[in-house]
Amino acid sequence: MEQETVEQRVARFLSSSAQLLIGGRFVSAASGRTFPVVNPATGEVIAQAAHGQTEDVSRAVAAARQAFDDGPWRTMSPAQRARLIYRLGDAIEKHGDEIALIETLDNGRPLAMSRSVEVPVAVERLRYYSGWATKLEGATIDVSLPGQWHAYTLREPVGVAALIVPWNFPFTMAVAKIAPALAAGCTVILKPAEQTPLSALRLAQLVVDVGFPAGVINVVTGFGDAGEALVNDQRVDKVSFTGSTEVGKLITRQATGNLKRITLELGGKSPVVIFPDADLDKAIDGASRAIFANAGQVCTAGSRLYAHEKVYERVVEGIADRAKKMKIGSGLDPETEMGPLISQEQLDRVLNYVQSGRKEGAKIVVGGERLDRSGYFVAPTVISHTTPNMAVRREEIFGPVLCADSFDDIELESIVDEANDSIYGLMAYIWTRDLSVAHKVARRLKAGTVRINGGAMDSSLPFGGFKQSGWGRENGREGVEAYTELKSVLIGL
Repeated sequence: MEQETVEQRVARFLSSSAQLLIGGRFVSAASGRTFPVVNPATGEVIAQAAHGQTEDVSRAVAAARQAFDDGPWRTMSPAQRARLIYRLGDAIEKHGDEIALIETLDNGRPLAMSRSVEVPVAVERLRYYSGWATKLEGATIDVSLPGQWHAYTLREPVGVAALIVPWNFPFTMAVAKIAPALAAGCTVILKPAEQTPLSALRLAQLVVDVGFPAGVINVVTGFGDAGEALVNDQRVDKVSFTGSTEVGKLITRQATGNLKRITLELGGKSPVVIFPDADLDKAIDGASRAIFANAGQVCTAGSRLYAHEKVYERVVEGIADRAKKMKIGSGLDPETEMGPLISQEQLDRVLNYVQSGRKEGAKIVVGGERLDRSGYFVAPTVISHTTPNMAVRREEIFGPVLCADSFDDIELESIVDEANDSIYGLMAYIWTRDLSVAHKVARRLKAGTVRINGGAMDSSLPFGGFKQSGWGRENGREGVEAYTELKSVLIGL
């Protein structure tokens, strides 16, 4: 019998993707409704997904609650949980080509990026956190009370966790939230973005194949009402959300019902500061990738550029030249460097920001228009002559739009204040050969992560934001401890 190709397997998956994973079984939405999933590179419908709503969320929460309270998950040894988490990573690696293709069809990013970034990062995250399952521990504490006492602390799983993930890195983000929650001993309900539900459903199939107990991982696809139902459900103990600051604030208000624990990874407007001594070739390449990767649809996108006046023209010309030469198109084309925006709504949003900048006096160095083709494509854009009060420079655009400005020696100290002049504080980028400058500036920048001369995310490094870029941290020890409660025990001897 002739073996199926990756394309054939994905086609078969797309034709059967309209179900939810609840309590270890694939089921239709209670309403029987589905919604279309669109390929942003073509605007064409490629699949249907189950339209999960309040009743479906309630069923999923009940399954997760039972699996935590009465099921085998919480009573499994940490080593047993670790083995299952690691096996899920193995399964993703084995089916990586399918997952990468599904992700590219669903999200639009270049297939090479899905293969080389999305899948490997997800595998690594599961393997990293499988190790944490056996390493969560408390401490023995000497207390100062009169008498004889034995005191210690315990770390226990918080319970049922609702995981709400965005559409820009749907597969990686889903795994990045599931992995630490499982390592801590929680059960979960995953709610992917309505724009990109497909890779989460393929993940659900692998969860069943690997052998996770029923109800430990549940997947509900749907719209904002499904997410709201998750947040409002009193049986949910924890919400981890990645998305816009506006929705994050809404979740914060809704979660007060039972004061459920919250982790929020929200928006950003990250500054890129290039000093005159920087390796300009690397800085230009790094600044370009920071804003044009994934069509700028990245919360850490380096969207505000501050280059010293001695190198400003060369830096802007270099980035603009890179933008002009970028191969833009379908993620299935192996030569594509930048794919489409996720939707017509996002395309309109990006172009409206560019137009507002024009009206307020900003200058378009390159790009600034929709590309004349099917799909949601916009040209990579560089804008100069912006001011701090312009919306294009102040607000998160979530597209490939860079606002460029210069500074001089007199402004050297104040440039940090300019970089910090934002409601956001997720990421900041520095380019300099002077380590003294690098360390001093890094200390003053109000950002959860500062990258100096490049770098990438790592599972061991805590990630999160200052100010309105979020609450709490993901990754590392902090990421898994966010799914635990700390209990103190005091025994009189």
